[in-house]
Parts: sequence; structure tokens; C-alpha cells
Amino acid sequence: MKLLQNSGVPIYQQIADSFKADILAGKYREGDYLPSIRSLAMELKISVITTKKAYEQLEQVGLVTAVQGKGFYVNAQDSEMLQEQHLRKVEASLSEAIQSARVAGISSDELKDMMDALLEMEDS
Repeated sequence: MKLLQNSGVPIYQQIADSFKADILAGKYREGDYLPSIRSLAMELKISVITTKKAYEQLEQVGLVTAVQGKGFYVNAQDSEMLQEQHLRKVEASLSEAIQSARVAGISSDELKDMMDALLEMEDS
């Protein structure tokens, strides 16, 4: 896990976002335990309080559950929720691409052609 000190995003949020992405990508499966709060804090050289705040944020959105004396484990993920999360990511990325294209003076047709070309490259 890579943390950026000067990104403007709080450390706990970076940790939570990283675990969220890993869970949604299937790197952590239902029932898997996250690293202990203390071990992650030591590994990242950050405060235990910061790590705990990140885990609590994941718990609030329903991705993990705390078990007294054992730590935090990954909850079963609703396939519709996962699909919605992925759709939001795609929409955000496409919106950013559209904004960049506008700044660069790229027309809608040119942008669509670029998208088609990229999709063809991925399919081959």
C-alpha cells in the first residue's frame, strides 16, 4: 500500500480507499481478515488511531465487520452493489477523459474514435 503525504487526501482515507478498491476487485474475499490494526500501523509507520479510523470507515459502509479480539473481516459483497461501484468508477474516469479532451480541443467524434481504437486494442 502506497501512501502519499502531500496528496491532500487524509492518510486514513487513502488506507480506506485502498482496501475498498482491493475488496471490490476481489483481492480480499468474503471472510478474509484485514491485517491487524497494529501490524498495519507498524508496516506503514503511522498511528494506530489513523489505521483504526480507516477500518471504522470501511465498517460504516458495510465492507467489513469487526470481531472482538480477532480484527476486521470482509463481508459478503452484493453483486449489484459491486456492479454499481464499478459503474461509478467508469463514469468518473470517462468524465475526466471528456474534460481533458475538451481542454485539448478534441471533438466528440475524435474522442469516440479514440475510444473505439482503444477498445479494439484491448479486444485483440
